[in-house]
Amino acid sequence: MTRLRIASAVAIMAFLAVPVGMTAWSQDKADPKAQGGDKSELYQQLNLFGDVLERVRRDYVEPVDEKTLIENAINGMLSALDPHSSYMNPKTYKDMQIQTKGEFGGLGIEVTMENGVIKVVSPIDDTPASKAGLQSGDLIFALDGEPVQGMTLQDAVEKMRGKVGTPIKISVRRAGKDPFDVSLTRETIKVKAVRYHLEGGDIGYIRVTSFTEQSTSGVLDAVEKLKKEAGNKLKGYILDLRNNPGGLLDQAIAMSDAFLDKGEIVSVKARKSEDVQRWNAKPGDVANGLPIVVLMNGGSASASEIVAGALQDHKRAIILGTRSFGKGSVQTIMQVTGGGAIRLTTALYFTPSGRSIQKEGIKPDIEVEPAKIENLQARAGFREENLRRSITNPNDAKPSDKPADVKPEAAKPGDAKPEAAKPVDKKDDKAAAGQATPSGDPDEPPKDAVADYQLLRAADLIRGISLYSSRGN
Repeated sequence: MTRLRIASAVAIMAFLAVPVGMTAWSQDKADPKAQGGDKSELYQQLNLFGDVLERVRRDYVEPVDEKTLIENAINGMLSALDPHSSYMNPKTYKDMQIQTKGEFGGLGIEVTMENGVIKVVSPIDDTPASKAGLQSGDLIFALDGEPVQGMTLQDAVEKMRGKVGTPIKISVRRAGKDPFDVSLTRETIKVKAVRYHLEGGDIGYIRVTSFTEQSTSGVLDAVEKLKKEAGNKLKGYILDLRNNPGGLLDQAIAMSDAFLDKGEIVSVKARKSEDVQRWNAKPGDVANGLPIVVLMNGGSASASEIVAGALQDHKRAIILGTRSFGKGSVQTIMQVTGGGAIRLTTALYFTPSGRSIQKEGIKPDIEVEPAKIENLQARAGFREENLRRSITNPNDAKPSDKPADVKPEAAKPGDAKPEAAKPVDKKDDKAAAGQATPSGDPDEPPKDAVADYQLLRAADLIRGISLYSSRGN
């Protein structure tokens, strides 16, 4: 893991919003010819800025803090470029470095700025935001009753942070619903980047919530433990990147490399055509060629899209779900005078086939919208074996077998009851039928019948591939 250098720190990030990630990358010196414009004109504009600053200091109705004015001016210049460029004061810069280690304070919500309001990219699993039911795409228009219109993204994030245990009320707009308020309590957010379990006893399910310093090692550990747990029954893996907003670029590269045996993973192209960096996979596939299905949705961004794009282009995995977020830009962190840093968009990244993900995202190979499913109780009916005089299956026929249409005589007093006539426990019968206790409304699906439809489709796909492959062999 390459860490941010204190002196002349420059780092590439493949992130969407807060928290952000970084990995070291060298930055070429600016080319005077590439900057364009007349230097004399630039100096005139700087004189204009100095003139305005002095007038504000001298004539504004209330005393102003010069440091705050300068910081706001810098942030305004950067945020006017694109949604991801901004200025970080020393405190914010320090917080960002802590966040990339996978632990930070706040609400556990990944956000970006859109049309003057804060847009939720995704809530982090098991945090106040996810427990409160916030969803990808929600728009936050007020914090503790204060409108976010006019705030920078960093201002809004700072307001959402605070002392652990303190409350905050956020006002939310959601498509198809009236605006509503959500009350949250700040917590220390410890991001467990990787979770895993065996799905159905034969498929390894790996959920990656963000790309922190522990993500790739967590995935490698998950694969090894799933192999031991499933043994030779393992049919494949589901890599769940839904609502994963990204993080460290080097972790995205390492995770892709883990499943790829060769070929390009991602390339980064800067302003100058010759400024191109490429990363290639090293030999070795941790999954040993077993099928992989990657789950994605609109909350999957940046580093998630790098992994999905690499595995899709090399036909190493099938992408299932919905189109991803579409953040294909690279941010570089540059430390500046005073201990702060600027986050500046410096390049775009491309998949191995040369696709830019910017505003396009990763389109799934199989599009599956999220849905709720329920088990429908089958109507009582007859099968062939219930029909009188039906022919006995020759595979089951034995000389002693009775004809299928012969039914047992009614039991007489004193006769022993046949085995099939033993009373059935009603509780066990209900469980066998797969029914839940009725909730009162016959049209309301049982709560325990609701399942992750996209995950079920992914599991069925892997089992189908495994079955087809085994028949071919």
